[in-house]
Amino acid sequence: MFIIEDKGGAIAIMCASLLFLGTWPAVLTLLERRGRLPQHTYLDYSITNLLAAVLIALTFGQLGEPKHNMPNFFTQLSQDNLPSVLFAMAGGVVLSIGNLSTQYAWAYVGLSVTEVISSSMVVVIGTTLNYFLDDRINRAEILFTGVGCFLVAVILGSLVHASNAADNEKKLSESTNSYKLGKDGGTETGKQVIDKDAPKDMENGASADYATKAEAGTAEYLIELEERRSIKVFGSSTYIGLGIVFFSGICFSLFSPAINLATNDQWHTLKDGVPHLVVYTAFFYFSISCFVVGIGLNILFLYHPRAGVPKSSFKAYLNDWEGRQWALLAGFLCGFGNGFQFMGGQAAGYAAADAVQALPLVSTFWGILLFGEYRKSSKKTYTLLALMLLMFIAAVATLMASSGHRSTK
Repeated sequence: MFIIEDKGGAIAIMCASLLFLGTWPAVLTLLERRGRLPQHTYLDYSITNLLAAVLIALTFGQLGEPKHNMPNFFTQLSQDNLPSVLFAMAGGVVLSIGNLSTQYAWAYVGLSVTEVISSSMVVVIGTTLNYFLDDRINRAEILFTGVGCFLVAVILGSLVHASNAADNEKKLSESTNSYKLGKDGGTETGKQVIDKDAPKDMENGASADYATKAEAGTAEYLIELEERRSIKVFGSSTYIGLGIVFFSGICFSLFSPAINLATNDQWHTLKDGVPHLVVYTAFFYFSISCFVVGIGLNILFLYHPRAGVPKSSFKAYLNDWEGRQWALLAGFLCGFGNGFQFMGGQAAGYAAADAVQALPLVSTFWGILLFGEYRKSSKKTYTLLALMLLMFIAAVATLMASSGHRSTK
C-alpha cells in the first residue's frame, strides 16, 4: 500500500488536488452556459467520479506489502469495520448533495464567488472540526489565523457578488437593443424578455446576431448568455443564489471530518483488533455513496426539474452526447482531486489538507478566462475582488504553514 512518508510529499499531492478541484467546476459551468441540462451533465460526472475512486483503490491501495495495521484494499473489504464504513459513506452523501447544489449556484452567483464562499465555509467549520479530531497535530496559532482569513474572504465574496449583480443590473437597464426589461407582454418587472422571433444558431443555442457580436461584460453578452444557458437566472433574487451557496458550504464542511473519523476512529467505534480503514478503502466507500445519491437525485430531477430547468428523460440523457466528454473529464478531475486531498490529509493532518480549498483561486482564473466574469465591472467590484483573492492567498499560506505529521506507527 502506498504511504506518503514526508511533509513535502503531502504538500505536493495536495497541490495536485488543488489544481484538479479548482478546474472541474469550470468544466461543468462551461457546459451549463452552452445549454446542456445539469441533470445530464451530473449523471455523466458521477460515473467517472466513482471510476476514479476505484482506480485509486486498485493501484495506490494495493501497492506494496500489507501491514498488520494497514491492510491492502482487498483484504480490508472483508473486515468487520462497518462503523467506519458508515462514516465514510455519510461523507459521500453530504459531498454529493453539496456538489449538486453548487451546479445551480454557479448559474445564480457565478463560478468565482460560489467557490470562494463555499470553500471558506469548509475551512471555517470543517477545519475547526478536523483540528480537534486530529488530536491537535497542527499548530493552532497559525491554523486559526488562516481560518480567520477565510472568514474574511467569505464576507468579501458576498460583497463582490452584490456589487457585480448591481453592475449587471445597471448594464441591462441601460440596454437599447430588442431585449427589454420590466413589464412587457405580461412578464414580471425585473424579468428579461427574450425575442422569440430572433434567428437561432443551432450549434450555439444563441441568437445568430449576438453570437458573433456580443462582447464579454456587455448587456448584450449577458442577454445572449441567459438565452443560451440551461438555468435561467434573470429576475431571480440575489438571496436565492447566496442561500444555495451557504447550504452547499455547510454540506462541504462535513465530508472531510467524516472521512477523518472513518480513517482514524477517534470515537472508538471499531472492535478491538480491527484495523482502521485505510484512506483508499474509506475513499472507495465514500465515492459509492456519493455515486448513489448523485445518480438517484439526478434521475429524479430529469422528470421533476428544479430552478426552471426543462424536463427531460433517461432516454433523452442517453442520446445526449453533446459535451459528454467534458462532463466525464470533470468527474475524473473531481475524483482524483478528492482522493489526493484525503491522502494528503492522512499524512499531514486533515485540517492542513483543507488548504486545497484554495481551489477558488483556480476557479476564478477559469471564470475570468473562459466566461468573462467581471468584465466591464465597476472599480468597486474590482477592488473587492482583489481584496478577496489577496485574503484567500494569505489564508492558504497560513493553513499550509500549520501542517503537522501524523505518525503511522
